[in-house]
Amino acid sequence: MIPDYQSLMLPILKLVSNGQEHKYRDLIERLAIEFEVTDEERKELLASGNQAIFDNRVGWAKTYLKKAGLLDSPKRATFIITTSGRQTLAQNPDRIDAKYLRQFPAFLEFQNASRNDNQTEEEITINTTSEQTPEESLDIAYQRIRKSLAAELLNKVLELSPAFFERLVVELLVKMGYGGSIKDAGKAMGKSGDEGIDGTIKEDKLGLDIIYIQAKRWKPGNVVGRPELQKFVGALAGQGAKKGIFITTSNFTKEALEYTPRNETKIVLIHGEHLAQLMIDYSLGCTTQQTYELKKIDSDYFGEE
Repeated sequence: MIPDYQSLMLPILKLVSNGQEHKYRDLIERLAIEFEVTDEERKELLASGNQAIFDNRVGWAKTYLKKAGLLDSPKRATFIITTSGRQTLAQNPDRIDAKYLRQFPAFLEFQNASRNDNQTEEEITINTTSEQTPEESLDIAYQRIRKSLAAELLNKVLELSPAFFERLVVELLVKMGYGGSIKDAGKAMGKSGDEGIDGTIKEDKLGLDIIYIQAKRWKPGNVVGRPELQKFVGALAGQGAKKGIFITTSNFTKEALEYTPRNETKIVLIHGEHLAQLMIDYSLGCTTQQTYELKKIDSDYFGEE
């Protein structure tokens, strides 16, 4: 289990207690061994995918200790314990966390500088007891907003006519980089005369292969079963096709998910939640309301000659 960032503070201070300079990457490796963090856990990323969760938590634990004056950074990516840090260890604390660090004026100054004007002392106390780093809190809030938007999008899609939904599916695939155009794909919508095929789209811009589409605008309770997939595969065989995309606003049964055609036909299944997430990713049916840029220090700029 990956420890929270506050649980890492005291171990970090103890690791540098010998007064020597320590490389940041070495601290991460030693902490991973001490807390028995597995290789799989080391690879777990924040929801944004920008950084490993464990590295992020070590980084914030180090930052808080430095802001409190218990650690110093004499040069890039190198840390050493301060006099205040040694005095803190001499008191043999059971735990060092953000609440503990509030006894240090430097940390209070840092915390007050980053607080909102309307933030109360009680809210600050709640923030200091949180086990999440700022990036993790931001990621969680973002995913919560995204999940809510996905639910709204799916509800809107369910209100559409079947023809509109079919056009939406093709437009999404075009936005995802598949070849051809919405106009070309639209000609095939509902006009192929083959049961189980709602449209086609070119796999690449040269049109070297064609992907057949089945779009089911079904309510969540009406799931797609294996028979529907088998019918789709049969329709593909009638066209001599090997590739298909089956998209539904509902979901697939376990049997449908486990179904694998015996021939070389490949089918990609996209359920309602996945469809809504793709619409968000490719800005289909939604628009950007606010953009936040998360920046960090450019170590190369401040690097030593």
